[in-house]
Amino acid sequence: MSNSTSVTGNEKKKSKGKRSPCSPSRVVHIRQITDGVTGAEVVSLGLPFGKVTNILMLRGKGQAFLEMASIDAAVSMVNYYALATPLLHNQPVYVQYSNYKELRTDNQHNQARPQPAPQCVNAVQHGNLGITSALAAEGGVLPSNGSVLRIVVENVFCPVTLDILYQIFSKFGLVLKIVMFHKNNQFQALLQYADATNAYYAKMSLDGHCIYAGCCTLHIDFSKLTNLTVKYNNDKSRDFTRTDLPFGDGQRNVETSLPTPFGPPGFAPALGFPQGAGPSVLPVPGALGPLMVTTSATPGHMTIPGIPGNSVLLVSNLNPEAITPYGLFILFGVYGDVHRVKIMFKKRGIALVQMADATQAQLAINNLNGQRLYGRVMHATLSKYQTIQLPREGQEDKGLTKDYSNSPLHRFKNPCSKNFQNIFPPSATLHLSNIPPSVTVDDLKNLFTSKGSTVKGFKFFQKDCKMALIQLGSVEEAVHALIELHNHDFGENQHLRVSFSKSSI
Repeated sequence: MSNSTSVTGNEKKKSKGKRSPCSPSRVVHIRQITDGVTGAEVVSLGLPFGKVTNILMLRGKGQAFLEMASIDAAVSMVNYYALATPLLHNQPVYVQYSNYKELRTDNQHNQARPQPAPQCVNAVQHGNLGITSALAAEGGVLPSNGSVLRIVVENVFCPVTLDILYQIFSKFGLVLKIVMFHKNNQFQALLQYADATNAYYAKMSLDGHCIYAGCCTLHIDFSKLTNLTVKYNNDKSRDFTRTDLPFGDGQRNVETSLPTPFGPPGFAPALGFPQGAGPSVLPVPGALGPLMVTTSATPGHMTIPGIPGNSVLLVSNLNPEAITPYGLFILFGVYGDVHRVKIMFKKRGIALVQMADATQAQLAINNLNGQRLYGRVMHATLSKYQTIQLPREGQEDKGLTKDYSNSPLHRFKNPCSKNFQNIFPPSATLHLSNIPPSVTVDDLKNLFTSKGSTVKGFKFFQKDCKMALIQLGSVEEAVHALIELHNHDFGENQHLRVSFSKSSI
C-alpha cells in the first residue's frame, strides 16, 4: 500500500500471501475483488451490519478497505462472512480485519484516498445506515431514482408481514410508508423511504436475497410513484408518520393480529438480524443468503423468532348459516395442517382453528384475513387460547367441535411434499389434480356448475392429463368451490385435489 495513502494504525505493512489474524478493528480488509466491482457494491457488504463511515478502493490490487462506525459492527461482519463467503459479480471475496484502526480523510492529493461518508448531503442518519460516498469514489453520482421501491416476493412459503418488511428495510433508512397487496397472483409491496439514497442502497443490498432460508425471494425495483397515499393503518398498509389513521373495514390492526416485537419503531428487533449486529443465519447453498429467519431442521415446520408458539386462530365475521367445521378445515388446510376446529356454540359467526404450528397459523392469517366467505368478509387473527379443548362426554356441542389431528386430508404431513412449493393466496383460478382418465372437460365443468360456480375457462395440462386449471367467476366462487369439491369422490377410490393457482387461463 502506498505510503501516501492516509491511514493510521499499529502496523503499516504490505500483505504478502496469507495474513496472520489481526485483532478486531473498525477497518475491514476485503480481498480478491474482480475488475468492474464498484465501490457501492463493496459498501453493500457492510451496510447490513452497521454504519459505513469510509471506503478505500485499491483498484490495481483488487482490494478495498471499509471503515465501520463501530468495532461491534466490524466484528459482526467478519464473523458472518467467515462462515458465509460473500460474492461480488459471482466471484468470492474474502473479508478480514485490517491492521489499520481507522481510515483518515485528509486533503492530500492521493490517487487512492479514503472517501468519507457525507454528513449533510442526503444524510438521513437512521438505524444502522451510513450514507457513503462510494459512488463518488468512481467519480459518479447516485442515480436519480425516487424514494419508493416496488417489492415482489416470490416463493412465499413462510409468513411475510408488513412488520417483517419494516424490520428488513428499516436497516437502510427511515421507512415512512408501506402498502402490501397481491397483483397477478404475486405478493407485492410498495415502500417509501424518507430519502432516495436510502432506497438506492436498500435495492442494491437486498435485491435477490431471501427473507427465509430457501424461500421468500425479494425482487426490488424503483417505482414510478413519488409518494404513497395510505388511508388505513392496519396489517396491509401503514403510514409510520401518522398515528391517527383508522384501521379500515375488512382488516384488523396488526397489533391485534400479531402481538409480537415485530411492531413499528420503538420495538426491539425480534428477528435474527439484531440492531447493529448483522444477520445470524447462513445462506443456503447457491442462494444469495437469507436475511433474517431460519427454518428448523424438519422441512415444513419453520420456527420464527418473535412469533409466539400459539397455533390457534380466532376466525370471526363468519356466516353462521353456511359455515361448518369441515368447511373451515378444508379452507385453512390449504395453508397448513388443521388439527381441530371449534365453532362457538352461542356465537356461530366465530370459530377457533388450531393449526399444526405457529408458522402455519401465520401463513393462514396472511392469506385468508379479509377474504370474502359466504358473503361476509372473514377476519383471522391469533387467538389467546393455546389449544382447542374437545367437549367432555355428555357435553352439548351439536357437532361444532371437530378433531382432525389424524385426517388423511392433511396436505403437509409429508415433509417432502410438493405442496410446500404450491402455496398461493385465494384466486379465481383453481388447480385440479388426480383427475381420472375417464373424466372429461364437460364432466368437470358440470361438476363445478352444480355447486353454483360460473366456469370462465378450462384447460388440461398438456404434459399431464391428470391435472387442469379451471377459472371461475370470482375469487369468492373459487373459495366456495374448493371447500365443496376438494377430495370429491369420482368413485373407485379416486379423489379430486383442489388448490389455488398462481396462473390464469
